[in-house]
Parts: sequence; structure tokens; C-alpha cells
Amino acid sequence: MLRLVAFDMDGTLVDVPSSWRVVHDHFGDHNDEGLRRFLANEIDDHEFIRLDIRVWWKHAPALTLRDLERILADVPLMPGAAALVHGLHARGVRTAIVSGGLDLLADRIGRELGIDTVLANGVRTGPDGRLSGEGIVRVPIHGKEGVLAALQEKLAIAPRETASVGNSEIDVGLFRRSRVGIAFRPEDDSVRRAASAIVTEPDLGHVGEVLARFPAD
Repeated sequence: MLRLVAFDMDGTLVDVPSSWRVVHDHFGDHNDEGLRRFLANEIDDHEFIRLDIRVWWKHAPALTLRDLERILADVPLMPGAAALVHGLHARGVRTAIVSGGLDLLADRIGRELGIDTVLANGVRTGPDGRLSGEGIVRVPIHGKEGVLAALQEKLAIAPRETASVGNSEIDVGLFRRSRVGIAFRPEDDSVRRAASAIVTEPDLGHVGEVLARFPAD
């Protein structure tokens, strides 16, 4: 029985590769050095977010959450997202976002789609509403498996009753905690190898076709 579907967000539910990069692109800048250091295990998730914020501060020292919301406001849903989620809910299947992306975007997408649980990362603010320079790590980039395991335990839903959808190597952990893992427009061979199904078309409706093979509770 299918009782839960966990979604990555960036590149999966929304048609941008990275919500953090959307902000960098807005300022015409990047955090390539931070990414290099993170991938080399020289820094952790918290320091990676600190470096992202420092890039933004170069252009907007008084940046607030409202400013970030405006920057992220035009990020589009992936085609087929609404129909897929609504169809799952009609079958009694719970849904979750498990994303290393920005919670400001994840919360908006969650509201628009009616997602049951939204887990994503964020940034802290001071009393004046400005970014403090520190991040909030709810979903470690290389720790999605543990986050999904905790959610399954909370909901009393087993991995055999779970499906997951993601597009990159960091989503493989979701697949390991799921009966079926769907690689949606996969970015690399590692996610293809780990998946039980692959969808290459930029339309989440095809994910719904895969999930329709599994009976819901």
C-alpha cells in the first residue's frame, strides 16, 4: 500500500535547479567557492549557508525575509505538480517536501499544493527582521535519509509504504527509505542507478503514471 510520497523541491516540484541559486542569480553573483568547499567536506551545512548569506550581503547588507520572498515569488511550479499532488491526496496518500532548499519557497509551494509536511532549510533574522548571517538546517544536504526516517516514524508509515521523487545524488537517501524511488529528470548517473523508475520528461504527470501502479491505503 502507498501511504506517503516524499518530494525533493528544487528541480522536482519547482522548475529551477536551486532556490539558493535563484537568490545568487538575482544579485548576479555566485557561491562557487562555498560549493567547492562543501563538496570537499571542508565545511558543513551551517557554514555553507553562512557563505551564501555573505554573498547576498555584498549587494544588500540590510536584506530581510520579505526581500527574499519577493526574489523567490516568481519561481514556477514544475508542470504537472498540482495535478500529481491533488491526485495523491484524492487517493488518501500523504505528501511531504524534504528539501535542502529555502523554506520560504518550500512553504509557499506547500501552501499552493496542499502538501501535508514541509521540511526545508532557512535563514535566521535579528530583531529588526534583517538576516543575522546564520542558517537553519532542518534537512542536511547529505542527510535526507535520516530526515525521511524520522518522518516515517512520526507518521507510523513504513518504507515499504513510501515512494520518493528526486533529481540528484542527494536524493538517493530518500530512495533508500522508499519502496519506489523515482528519478525525475535525473542530473547524474548515481540517481539513475539508485532509482526504481526514471522519468525524463519535464512533466510530473508522468510520475503520477508510475505511482498509479501502486495501490493506496
